[in-house]
Amino acid sequence: MTAHERLVGVVGTGTMGQGIAQVALVAGHPVRLYDAVPGRAKSAAEAIAARLGRLVEKGRMSADERAAAVGRLAPAQTLDELADAALVVEAVLERLDVKQALLRDLEAVVADDCLLATNTSSLSVTAIGGAMRLPGRFVGLHFFNPAPLMPLVEVVSGSATDVTAATRAYETARAWGKTPVACADTPGFLVNRIARPFYAEAFAVYEDQGAEPATIDAVLRESGGFRMGAFELTDLIGQDVNEAVTRSVWEGFFQDVKFRPSLAQRRLVEAGRTGRKSGQGWYAYGEGEERPEPRTEAPADQPAYVVAEGDLGPAREVLALIREAGIEVREEDEDNGTRLVLPGGGQLALADGQTSIEYRDVVYFDLALDYRKATRIALAAARDANQRTVQEAVGLFQALGKDVSVIGDVPGMIVARTVARIIDLAHDAVAKGVATEEDVDTAMRLGVNYPLGPIEWSRRLGKNWAYALLDDLHLRDPSGRYAPSLALYRHSYAPDKREGSA
Repeated sequence: MTAHERLVGVVGTGTMGQGIAQVALVAGHPVRLYDAVPGRAKSAAEAIAARLGRLVEKGRMSADERAAAVGRLAPAQTLDELADAALVVEAVLERLDVKQALLRDLEAVVADDCLLATNTSSLSVTAIGGAMRLPGRFVGLHFFNPAPLMPLVEVVSGSATDVTAATRAYETARAWGKTPVACADTPGFLVNRIARPFYAEAFAVYEDQGAEPATIDAVLRESGGFRMGAFELTDLIGQDVNEAVTRSVWEGFFQDVKFRPSLAQRRLVEAGRTGRKSGQGWYAYGEGEERPEPRTEAPADQPAYVVAEGDLGPAREVLALIREAGIEVREEDEDNGTRLVLPGGGQLALADGQTSIEYRDVVYFDLALDYRKATRIALAAARDANQRTVQEAVGLFQALGKDVSVIGDVPGMIVARTVARIIDLAHDAVAKGVATEEDVDTAMRLGVNYPLGPIEWSRRLGKNWAYALLDDLHLRDPSGRYAPSLALYRHSYAPDKREGSA
């Protein structure tokens, strides 16, 4: 029997169970579905067959391929019908006791060389396998929703997982046309661990009265390069689902402040405003409801010139854009200068974790993934900032073809603090052996559609950039939320490999 002919069992026939079964079917396996609720496995098989029919209608599968796949799919009345399976993936209720009981029952049925896997997204693989007779053959296969479309699969090794089992699971996912990444059993695994700041920092800016959701989302998309903003994305996911994942990771890390949930999001959940599915989340989705527009400044006059002091680091492309817009750039070599001086004497600086109120006349601008392609830039100024400086800053970026959103005096702004924290968690995960740098970047690009992997982002921004920004933020919020990890410190201050003796 070839690998593709070996039986795959799927237990649990909800959205994820059906999706995983469809992936295995299309890869050529016979698949048997089981659900503890009578009739559900049969209904799930019919639903999968219908979805395959729609693929035929769209030209993504031939009628013969569909017929063959449907012929390989069968509902099971009892777990005993999975006895000859080479792999069984469970996707049942996210409760430890339920999963442990199921695995004990499966071990009494399948052969000892059958690979057992869980699709859990929130429970410990080690804990689930802790009640098993042979925990070494148990592994996490975390698919992302919708499983037939999302390319990423996290292959999670529990503390007792054998290397051979993890390797089999990895190669199986790859044979199914997926992109597997290997990771250790840690709260949130890889993607859900590293992604928390994307939501948390957006919510924090909102809670600190920095800007409203529509503006924050627009800045994350149009400046940060993210496909969706945090507010619209959590409305799509479901506020209850997203908040539950955040809470699970937070509790898994013993309520580490770096993973602290948002009180504003908790209030949404308590109010039943769970997003699109309820018709109301951060935004309203009723008939005729229009999405609020982001805060966008009225046209302002562009400055005649700017004075560049020192190197703008990640924002150095801004100088080229200013010149292309026909605005004179006068350069002065300052030892510690990283700012633009405007004609009125005020200064414009890249977000660095400090606030405008700390200085006499400074406006901060946010980080952009690509300043040339960005269509919006956020500026931050203290309430009593010199309005000439604010208007000159607005006019400058408008002259570069950008929409401008002036937000509250929030340290680290929006994109900069978000990216810095994601980079920090990524380096921390690598240092703790959760995954390799390559797998971290692959996971974040494919699992949550980040424009860059955080390790690659770190390289582009400069080895000290994230550490310096977070260190500034930590001075202003000493709760520990922004304290740079030891891993980021080591990365930032490690000598260049090209330096030193041979």
